[in-house]
This record gives sequence, structure tokens and C-alpha cells, in this order.
Amino acid sequence: MLNYILNRLVAGIITVWAASVLSFLVIQLPPGDYVTSYIANLQAMGTMVGAEEAAALRIQYGLDQPIYVQYFKWFGLILRGNFGMAMEYNRPVAEVIGDRMTLTIVVSIAAVLFIWALALPIGVYSAVRQYSLLDYFFTFIGFIGIAVPNFMLALIILYVGFKYLHFESIGGLFSPNMAIAPWSWEKLVDLLKHLPLPAVVLGLAGMAEVMRIMRANLLDELRKPYVVTARAKGLAEHRVIWKYPVRAALNPFASTIGYIFPFIVSGSIIVSLVLGLPTVGPLLFKALIAQDLFLAGTILLLLAILTVIGTLVSDLILMWIDPRIRFGMEGNR
Repeated sequence: MLNYILNRLVAGIITVWAASVLSFLVIQLPPGDYVTSYIANLQAMGTMVGAEEAAALRIQYGLDQPIYVQYFKWFGLILRGNFGMAMEYNRPVAEVIGDRMTLTIVVSIAAVLFIWALALPIGVYSAVRQYSLLDYFFTFIGFIGIAVPNFMLALIILYVGFKYLHFESIGGLFSPNMAIAPWSWEKLVDLLKHLPLPAVVLGLAGMAEVMRIMRANLLDELRKPYVVTARAKGLAEHRVIWKYPVRAALNPFASTIGYIFPFIVSGSIIVSLVLGLPTVGPLLFKALIAQDLFLAGTILLLLAILTVIGTLVSDLILMWIDPRIRFGMEGNR
């Protein structure tokens, strides 16, 4: 098992490095660079920038060098714990991301907990009570969750909250008086009060998908001979269901962890803009538009790291809930 974890860690490191190369190259694909976008914004406001000043800006930001030189310079900074300077903000990337990354992780964890807390029991109930009234109801809710875009759901909730419920502050993660306040117990409580809305909006589609996966896999397990044999021997129904079929059906359920975290972070861009969430999503959107190499590259690199960590965690959970995987690993040694 230790060798397996070490192999996965090595593979994860290689994957993160490959993702850093690809993300850096993808950011370079559009024509121009950060200075081009910067000059275009200045010209839109009536300020003209000469060729000499543009060349000086490229030298200042290191954009006059070849792509591979820029990449190795950035990657060398990462190895020393420095992610470079955010060109648009003229501040270190770590400072710009700062609290936004922390809040993004908090929102992501809340959305994942919402997904698991509802998808698991609903999926089990729908499989055990197949074609019942509640099964049809949950199926309908699942289809709605998959079909309706998250940003549209956010707009509907905002409209209902302002129009009919008369909420003064429904968007964001903090009340207006707490947004710029230093961290304290009151600010933490305020965050927890605002957290359910973005967690539900971001997690609804994932909950519907995982619920359907759980239902389908448990239905397949319940039709297998070992379940029929257990019932024939008079084993209590709750033990027949929860002892083995549910654990076996959890395999696809656990394997979704690998993509849920990065999906929530990357998929929350429009929702974050609609709800006014101070997360990494809108920051990535602005960085990509401005072609801010170091800021956008760092966020994409963090998404790759989240993917690798999520995949490793899902593999470990699969080993824990499914003895067949552990026995198979022991047999291959």
C-alpha cells in the first residue's frame, strides 16, 4: 500500500508539472500579451502609448524573452515558493490570491458536503424504493438540477430574494459591514450564515449527477445473486442493503471526488460573478482576459493540484470501502 501511495505521489508530481507547462502555453495562444491588453485599455480611455514605452513595459515584465525562458523563470520562482508578480495588480500573486483561495476552498468544501449529504441517502432510497412516488420526485429534481445552469439558478434566487422576500443582502459571502472587517468570531459567523446559498447553487448539479450514479449502481448491486441469497437466508433488510450492496455501489460515488473540487472552482466563475463571491473564479476570468501570465498560470496550476489531490483521496477512499481493491493490490505484489 505504501508503494502504491508513493507511486501515485510521483505520478501526481509529474502530472502537475505537465499541467503547468500546458497552462502556460495555453495562456500564450491568443495574439499579443499583457502589454497589448494594457495598451488597448489605455487607448480606450484616450491615452496614447508609444512604441518605446511599450517595449520598456515588456522588458519590465520579462515579456520580451522567449516563451520557454519565461516559463522556466516562473517555474524556478515556484520552486522557491514565489509565484511571481500579478501584472495587473502590481502585487505578488500570493497576496492577490490570498484570502480568495481560502474562501474558494471553504465554498468548495461546503458544496461537496451538500452533494454528499443529499446524494447518498436519496440515491439509496430511490434504488430501494424504485418507481415509488418519491423516486419519481427525486428523479425530476435530479433532471432539473442537471438541466438548469448554475448561474440561472443564482439569478432566480437573487430575484426571488429581493423581489418577494425583501432580503437586503443575499449575495456575497459577507454582509456589507463585514466584507472589509478583519477576521473575528463575528465575521466567521457571518460567513457561515451566507455560505449555504452558494453551496446549494454550486452543488445542485453535482448532487443530481451523483444521486443518479448512486441509484443506478445500487440497483445493479441489488439484483446480484449474493443479495438474493442473503434475503433467502432471512437476513434483516437493512443489513442486506447496507452491509455489502451500498459499499459496492459507493465506488463510483467515491471516484467523483477527483473532479468535484476543480469543477466547483472552475465552474463557479459565472456563479461567483452573479452572486458577488470573492473567490478565485472571477480572478481567473480577469487574469485570462488581461493575459496576466503569472496570475492565470498560478490559478490553473492550483486547479491541477486540486485534481491530483482529489484523485489520490478518492483512490484511498476506494481502497478503504472496497476490500477487493486491497486484496488485488496484495495479490499483485
